[in-house]
Amino acid sequence: MIAERLHLATGFLSSERDWVVQRLAALGTRLRSFRDTQIDLEISLKERHGSGQQVTLECWISRTPRMHLVATSTARELAAAVNEVRDDLIRQVDDAKTRTEPRNGHVRRPPQYPADQS
Repeated sequence: MIAERLHLATGFLSSERDWVVQRLAALGTRLRSFRDTQIDLEISLKERHGSGQQVTLECWISRTPRMHLVATSTARELAAAVNEVRDDLIRQVDDAKTRTEPRNGHVRRPPQYPADQS
Protein backbone atom coordinates (compact mmCIF):
# COMPACT_ATOMS: atom_id res chain seq x y z
CA MET A 1 0.00 0.00 0.00
CA ILE A 2 2.85 2.41 0.80
CA ALA A 3 4.33 1.95 -2.70
CA GLU A 4 0.97 2.73 -4.32
CA ARG A 5 0.07 5.77 -2.21
CA LEU A 6 3.47 7.45 -1.67
CA HIS A 7 4.45 10.56 -3.60
CA LEU A 8 8.14 11.54 -3.54
CA ALA A 9 8.24 15.32 -3.38
CA THR A 10 11.11 17.79 -3.39
CA GLY A 11 14.55 16.46 -2.53
CA PHE A 12 14.10 12.76 -3.28
CA LEU A 13 15.21 11.13 -6.50
CA SER A 14 12.99 8.65 -8.30
CA SER A 15 15.85 6.13 -8.00
CA GLU A 16 15.43 6.30 -4.18
CA ARG A 17 11.76 5.32 -4.27
CA ASP A 18 12.23 1.62 -3.45
CA TRP A 19 14.59 2.49 -0.59
CA VAL A 20 12.10 4.98 0.88
CA VAL A 21 9.16 2.56 0.48
CA GLN A 22 11.14 -0.15 2.26
CA ARG A 23 11.95 2.24 5.14
CA LEU A 24 8.27 3.22 5.49
CA ALA A 25 6.88 -0.34 5.23
CA ALA A 26 6.09 -0.58 8.96
CA LEU A 27 3.65 2.32 8.52
CA GLY A 28 1.59 0.19 6.15
CA THR A 29 0.46 -2.15 8.92
CA ARG A 30 -0.96 0.81 10.87
CA LEU A 31 -2.83 2.11 7.84
CA ARG A 32 -4.46 -1.23 6.94
CA SER A 33 -7.67 -0.34 8.76
CA PHE A 34 -8.30 2.31 6.09
CA ARG A 35 -9.08 1.64 2.44
CA ASP A 36 -6.11 2.27 0.14
CA THR A 37 -8.07 4.99 -1.64
CA GLN A 38 -8.46 6.88 1.65
CA ILE A 39 -4.70 7.31 2.10
CA ASP A 40 -2.30 9.78 0.49
CA LEU A 41 1.34 10.01 1.58
CA GLU A 42 4.03 12.50 0.63
CA ILE A 43 7.65 12.68 1.73
CA SER A 44 9.95 15.61 1.07
CA LEU A 45 13.54 16.55 1.83
CA LYS A 46 14.93 20.06 2.22
CA GLU A 47 18.61 21.06 2.22
CA ARG A 48 19.97 17.58 1.58
CA HIS A 49 23.38 17.11 3.23
CA GLY A 50 23.13 20.64 4.68
CA SER A 51 23.07 21.72 8.30
CA GLY A 52 19.34 22.47 7.96
CA GLN A 53 18.35 19.14 6.42
CA GLN A 54 14.71 18.34 7.15
CA VAL A 55 12.57 15.36 6.16
CA THR A 56 8.79 15.81 6.24
CA LEU A 57 6.27 12.97 5.92
CA GLU A 58 2.63 13.94 5.44
CA CYS A 59 -0.38 11.67 5.51
CA TRP A 60 -3.91 12.56 4.49
CA ILE A 61 -6.68 10.17 5.49
CA SER A 62 -10.02 10.80 3.80
CA ARG A 63 -12.65 10.21 6.42
CA THR A 64 -14.99 12.41 8.39
CA PRO A 65 -13.33 14.62 9.41
CA ARG A 66 -10.38 14.42 7.03
CA MET A 67 -7.12 13.91 8.89
CA HIS A 68 -3.82 15.53 7.99
CA LEU A 69 -0.86 14.16 9.94
CA VAL A 70 2.66 15.62 9.66
CA ALA A 71 5.96 14.28 10.98
CA THR A 72 9.32 16.02 10.61
CA SER A 73 12.92 15.19 11.40
CA THR A 74 16.14 17.18 11.34
CA ALA A 75 18.41 14.16 11.84
CA ARG A 76 21.64 14.53 9.86
CA GLU A 77 21.64 10.98 8.46
CA LEU A 78 18.93 10.48 5.86
CA ALA A 79 18.14 6.90 6.94
CA ALA A 80 17.72 8.00 10.57
CA ALA A 81 15.50 10.92 9.51
CA VAL A 82 13.22 8.70 7.42
CA ASN A 83 12.96 6.19 10.28
CA GLU A 84 12.15 9.02 12.70
CA VAL A 85 9.31 10.44 10.60
CA ARG A 86 7.95 6.91 10.05
CA ASP A 87 7.90 6.20 13.79
CA ASP A 88 6.33 9.58 14.59
CA LEU A 89 3.61 9.07 11.98
CA ILE A 90 2.90 5.57 13.33
CA ARG A 91 2.42 7.12 16.78
CA GLN A 92 0.11 9.80 15.35
CA VAL A 93 -2.01 7.24 13.46
CA ASP A 94 -2.32 5.12 16.62
CA ASP A 95 -3.33 8.20 18.63
CA ALA A 96 -5.90 9.21 16.02
CA LYS A 97 -7.43 5.72 15.98
CA THR A 98 -7.63 5.69 19.78
CA ARG A 99 -9.44 9.04 19.83
CA THR A 100 -11.97 8.16 17.13
CA GLU A 101 -12.74 4.49 17.75
CA PRO A 102 -14.77 3.13 20.66
CA ARG A 103 -12.91 1.03 23.23
CA ASN A 104 -13.04 -2.74 22.95
CA GLY A 105 -15.33 -2.53 19.92
CA HIS A 106 -18.26 -1.30 22.02
CA VAL A 107 -20.56 1.49 20.97
CA ARG A 108 -20.32 4.41 23.34
CA ARG A 109 -23.51 5.19 25.21
CA PRO A 110 -24.53 8.45 26.83
CA PRO A 111 -24.16 8.44 30.63
CA GLN A 112 -27.20 7.23 32.58
CA TYR A 113 -28.41 9.53 35.32
CA PRO A 114 -30.76 8.38 38.10
CA ALA A 115 -34.34 9.61 37.84
CA ASP A 116 -35.11 12.75 39.81
CA GLN A 117 -36.43 11.65 43.22
CA SER A 118 -38.16 14.98 44.10
